[in-house]
Parts: sequence; structure tokens; C-alpha cells
Amino acid sequence: MELREVMRTTAAIRAFTDEPVGDDRLARVLEAARFAPSGGNRQPWRVVVVTEPGLRAEIARCYQLSWREYTAHLAAGLVPFAPDETGRWEGPAVDLEAARATPAPNDFADNLASVPVMLVVFAHLPSLAVLDNGLRRQSIVGGGSIYPFTHNILLAARNEGLGGVMTTVICRQEDKMRELLGASPSLALAGLVALGVPVHQPTRLRRRQVAEFTTRERLDGPAFGP
Repeated sequence: MELREVMRTTAAIRAFTDEPVGDDRLARVLEAARFAPSGGNRQPWRVVVVTEPGLRAEIARCYQLSWREYTAHLAAGLVPFAPDETGRWEGPAVDLEAARATPAPNDFADNLASVPVMLVVFAHLPSLAVLDNGLRRQSIVGGGSIYPFTHNILLAARNEGLGGVMTTVICRQEDKMRELLGASPSLALAGLVALGVPVHQPTRLRRRQVAEFTTRERLDGPAFGP
């Protein structure tokens, strides 16, 4: 596919057909994705391809618990685990134990164990140059060395006629995921990528226009864009 088309049509796909994704196809996706940029070219990503049914079911249960925490925030009219206006997170805004005990039906969460391909992505923490460490706000910079890789997976999958979604919801269950997958404390759970053949492939995505998020010279400067 032409690059511009891939970029403009790579949607978040959460519903897949039963068509399997062969190892050759998946290998081509990862082969292309590995050229993502990272700080110092340290390439901190570690990927686990999970196919064993029992393990997939355990991962799905972890996701469901995290999903319940997520939806409890939405029910309260909150952005899940977001920092406040000072840029800091001061602790849970909802009762997390109660949230985990409250079912939250969702097609993707409830069928995660059966997605055609499940990729669990970890980041090697000592390889991350986290230049905003110690600032009086939520740190975000470390993700710049891992999430271009996960997005490359999705772009490469689109080029292969596949679809997928990268979700960080499961990161709330990092300790359990480390135990399940044999990850050391030096590895942070960066997300889970689900891949497969889409039930429906959107070709028109809704996004804000350039002038809505871009200004000249200063944040309060004139809008830039066509």
C-alpha cells in the first residue's frame, strides 16, 4: 500500500474474523516494525507472541480486571488515571477494589482470548532515556522510545491486509503479567497488540483538522493549516 493511504486508514480494529494469521505474515509485520526509531537506537522493545490457549485466557482475565477499573472512571465522568490540572496524579479517583469486583461487559475484553494474534510488548527500562524524570508532572518521555514501534506494528499489519489495536489497559495488571510471561523487574509492560483480519476495515477516519491543534510561534498564536 502507498504510505499516505496506510497512515490515513490504520484504524483501531477490535473485531476480527476467524481467519488465522500465519507465522510468515506475522514475521513480515515485525520485520518492518523493527525499524522504528528509539532513543540512542537502543530498541528497548521485547515482544512475546502468545498462542497457548490457557495462557491467553489468563491474559484475557488480566485485561478484564483492568477494563473494570477503566470503566469505573468513565462511569464517574473521569479520564481514567489522568493527572490533574497541575500535571500530577495524586492517587485513585475511584474505589479500585470495588471496580474490579464489578462486571463491565465489553465485546473486545470478553473475546480477547480468541483474537488471532496476541502480542505482549515490554519496554526495557534501563534502556530508556527519560528526560522528564524529576519534573513536577506526569512523566511521558520514555514512551517515545517504545510506542513508535507498536504503531509501526499496526502500520505494517495494515499493509498486510490485517487490522489491530494497541491497548495499554492491561498495564494495570503488570505484576501478574510479569509472573505469567517470565518478565524481570527491569521490564515494564508497555501494552498489548491484538492483530487479525478485520471484520470491517474503515477507510475514512475522524480526526481533528491541522488548524485545530497547530499554531504559529506560540500556543496562543494564530492557527496553522490549510
